[in-house]
This record gives sequence, C-alpha cells and structure tokens, in this order.
Amino acid sequence: MDEVSTMLSGVRGRVVSRDGTEIAYERYGEGRAVVLVDGADGSGRALAGLLARRFSVVTYERRGTGAVEREIEDLAAVLGAAGPGAAVHGTETGGGLALAGAAAGLPVGAVSVYEPEPLADGLLRTVHARVLVVDGGASPAATRRAARALTAALPRARHRTLTGQTHEPAPHVLAPVLEEFLDEPSA
Repeated sequence: MDEVSTMLSGVRGRVVSRDGTEIAYERYGEGRAVVLVDGADGSGRALAGLLARRFSVVTYERRGTGAVEREIEDLAAVLGAAGPGAAVHGTETGGGLALAGAAAGLPVGAVSVYEPEPLADGLLRTVHARVLVVDGGASPAATRRAARALTAALPRARHRTLTGQTHEPAPHVLAPVLEEFLDEPSA
C-alpha cells in the first residue's frame, strides 16, 4: 500500500485487488475507520468530510460496472487498507455491495446502508454484522417498504427513516445518524 499526503489534509493511496487491478482510495480524519461505498452518482465526498471530524473515513473509486465478485474483492482490498474492524456505509448500489461484502464474510464492523439495491434473502441471512438500514421519508413508498423488508430479513438490523429526505439525502442530515449508529457498542 502506497500512501502520500494530499492538500486536503487527507491521504491518497492505492491497493491491489485480487485480480491485480489497482484501486485508488483517499483517507480523511482520524479515529475508527469507516469505508464509504458510493452509489452510482459518486456523491460521498460531502458525507466523508462531515464524518471525518470523528472518524478515519476511506473513500475509493469503484470500478463502475463489473461483476459483484470483483467489486467484493475491491472492497476487501480497501478494508485491508482501512484496518481491522472498519465499518462500512453504502448508498444505493454501494449499499447493496456493502451488504454483499458482509454476506461474503469480509471482515467488516458495523454496516449502514441508505436505500440499497435489493439482495437475495438467502444472502442477507448470512450477514452477522450490526446493520442500520436508512431510507428517506420523502422517497417513494416502494423504496421505503423495501427498506423495512430488508431490515426484517437481516439478523441484526434496525431501520431509520430520515424525515423529508429523498433518494439523495442531505449529507448534514445523514451524518449524525451514522455517527450515532457507529458510536453504539458492538454487542
């Protein structure tokens, strides 16, 4: 792992995924590690800035379109850089990937997801990490029902709705909810 300081008081580095692909990442802040797995819009930078006040936040460049197995291997490499027991937060497609990684046995701490893509119930039963499933109160009813169903399918999950938020939550609304969840004991 090769790291260099950046102007943004963060650290940039690269890790190598199992298939030899280099994955670029950035780390901001200090404290317990949290890996952010962006969705399709790649809007995690603002959330990373807010969480970095209390946590060591790691963001990375996803491959985009690719096999889930390859993306899980990429996440595994980033988790290795983040350190043991790193928490993972995923939004949209990133939420589905975070859960798929936990189901595949990646060494994650707590997992939080915001309106993730659905996964098969059989996979969900193998997620043993604490999970917070979050949705927006102004999101479509079907999305909100899916979030509640996901919560029910996971062994150690709870659900939270953010009043007034849509499929793209305001980072300043989501960040305190994630901080509260990450501060809970892992029992």
